[in-house]
Amino acid sequence: MKLLPKSAFGQTVFLIGSLLLLNQIVSLLSVMFYVIEPNYQQLNNLLARQVKVLFIANEQGVRIPKELSKEFIEATQIEIYHQSEAERNGLYDAERFSYFSTQMSEQLGGEAEVRIYQGKESFFWVRPPQAPDYWVKMPLDGFKQKNISPLTIYLIAIGILSVVGGWMFVRQLNRPLKALQVAAEEVGKGQFPEQLKEQGSTELVAVTRAFNQMSAGIKQLEKDRNLLMAGVSHDLRTPLTRIRLATEMMGPNEDYLKDGIINDIEDMNLIIDQFIAFIRHHKEEALVASDLNEIVASVVEAETQNSDRTIETQFDHSIPQTMMRPMAIKRVITNLIENAFRYSEDEVRVETGIDFNNKRIFFCVSDQGPGIPEQQLENIFEPFFQGDTARGGEGSGLGLAIIKKIVELHHGEVTINNKETGGLLVMINLPIISE
Repeated sequence: MKLLPKSAFGQTVFLIGSLLLLNQIVSLLSVMFYVIEPNYQQLNNLLARQVKVLFIANEQGVRIPKELSKEFIEATQIEIYHQSEAERNGLYDAERFSYFSTQMSEQLGGEAEVRIYQGKESFFWVRPPQAPDYWVKMPLDGFKQKNISPLTIYLIAIGILSVVGGWMFVRQLNRPLKALQVAAEEVGKGQFPEQLKEQGSTELVAVTRAFNQMSAGIKQLEKDRNLLMAGVSHDLRTPLTRIRLATEMMGPNEDYLKDGIINDIEDMNLIIDQFIAFIRHHKEEALVASDLNEIVASVVEAETQNSDRTIETQFDHSIPQTMMRPMAIKRVITNLIENAFRYSEDEVRVETGIDFNNKRIFFCVSDQGPGIPEQQLENIFEPFFQGDTARGGEGSGLGLAIIKKIVELHHGEVTINNKETGGLLVMINLPIISE
């Protein structure tokens, strides 16, 4: 499992956040070593000097007059307690600090212990090495160890603002990339969006400009192809029409030849229609809210009227209306049913349903024919690809390619599988899109 994000957006935010975190840690350590620790040392030295004054007689052999000690104690509000008296006055309510104890021991020249009480009033408790059985209680104003200092608040605020600013900067930087991705997906589906706005860094502007040029070139190529196909189809239909008229003038003894020519002309017209449908693939039809069950039912009714075959249907009436191109979907269903009729003899089954978990609707067309070899299923949607003689060999090979284009135009999926009981199952999944 990789902890690093894969997207450029996530990696940039992660990098900025990591650098800011490292900067905050270094800043905090710098403040602790160069600001806080010297202040604590200064405070500890000041308290140690006061303790030395109280016990100066033990060090130099000269006792300070009691009047001076009394006046000093009253002025500094320092109190001296014996061990038992200190315990009764809240000694053990104070927390022992190893750092101050070590510093105080160095200043007083022996093992000393420092405890700090924090409440409405803060006190320093010091057990000096000069009088191990006594505790000196000194008031300490402004010492709030447990509160968050303004420095900490400042560092946290700077960190949050820096991360938010970095996130907004990267988001703004990646916005053209997102637009470029969406436009590339549309071009891949045969849709050509408006020219993208050239914005962002110089590299993004260069990529956007190149994409716009590529999109315009592909759009022009498609226009030229459509124009070429329209011209070819028009030029082919004219002689085909003349041949059809000529066959009508053939004598009765040539009916067998006449029927063959007419069938060939109809096949050629059908192939031309498929060419045009493959190029157009119903892009110009508008999306409308449609009922899939009604569309399938109308196609099934039309196909059963024009054929002596039977179609078994199963409709899921919980399917909601969704945005689609009705004529294009009808063409998909019609092609699938006609293929099933062409390559099977038994009953054809059409079924609709809904996948609530993935918010998709679907319809299936299945037959009892010979199916398609597994090695050919991967290429079956390629234009002009025809399967083996069991299911192919007729037409232009554009039927399934047209189906796939129409389904992809609806942001759906088409899958083909051989059934275990024999025959082919084609499933079309479409997303549920409200108005």
